[in-house]
Amino acid sequence: MGGTLNGRMLNAGRMINPDDLKQLAPTGKLRGGVVVSPAASVFFAIKDGKGEVRGVTLDLLRAFAETLKLPLMLQVYDNSGQVTDAVASAACDLAFMPQDAERAKKVDFGPAYYFISSTYLVPAGSKIQSIDEINRPGVRIVAISNTTTARSARRTAPNASVEEVPSVDRMTAMAAAGQGDAFALSHDSFAGLLPKLPGARVLPGHFQQTGIAVAVPKGRPAALKLASGLLEDAKKSGLVRRALDAAGFKDAEVAP
Repeated sequence: MGGTLNGRMLNAGRMINPDDLKQLAPTGKLRGGVVVSPAASVFFAIKDGKGEVRGVTLDLLRAFAETLKLPLMLQVYDNSGQVTDAVASAACDLAFMPQDAERAKKVDFGPAYYFISSTYLVPAGSKIQSIDEINRPGVRIVAISNTTTARSARRTAPNASVEEVPSVDRMTAMAAAGQGDAFALSHDSFAGLLPKLPGARVLPGHFQQTGIAVAVPKGRPAALKLASGLLEDAKKSGLVRRALDAAGFKDAEVAP
């Protein structure tokens, strides 16, 4: 997906206004946020053996920066709550995150590139067989702090208790040690974690569905329009499809 600045065209005939670009990237660099975890997902990036970040969201940010002819200043976070707060404070110019009403109070959302479904993983030896069995007194849910999944778990399982932890690393360690009854994440996130948790099971169905959308700080309408256009172009050009394929998610459907 190529493009130029100062009145010249992006893909699909889209123009970049220099003032819009200044609103999106006021420092002259695109400060883009990604969330890392021990296993890649359609949303989570990972760090390889050399400490380099890889993933769908990074591929999209790099393409955006290239299109805008701006250097990318990558910001790495442990969970989506952290990246939300960074965008909300305007310390981060643009990021992707699961969308919900609470988060929309802090940031402005554009379109989604993928829709996720969240469910629970239960550790080895668990007798729990369905999501409905989670909503019971004494059931301990573990979720990532300040995320749409944690909020949805509290809302849909009010009789259970929810413990919030700062990262997927911590959640994985707790699941391995049996320190919790149900661990809340998206279906695609569990695919990479299951090999690290012998005997664990992912419950069928879901208790939440939401889009992973592009987000910018509030009060920047031109930035939102520009970021939304970049993502729409990325979907139309096949860039999102190629990023998903490169990360190993060939069966993941690009959001319409």
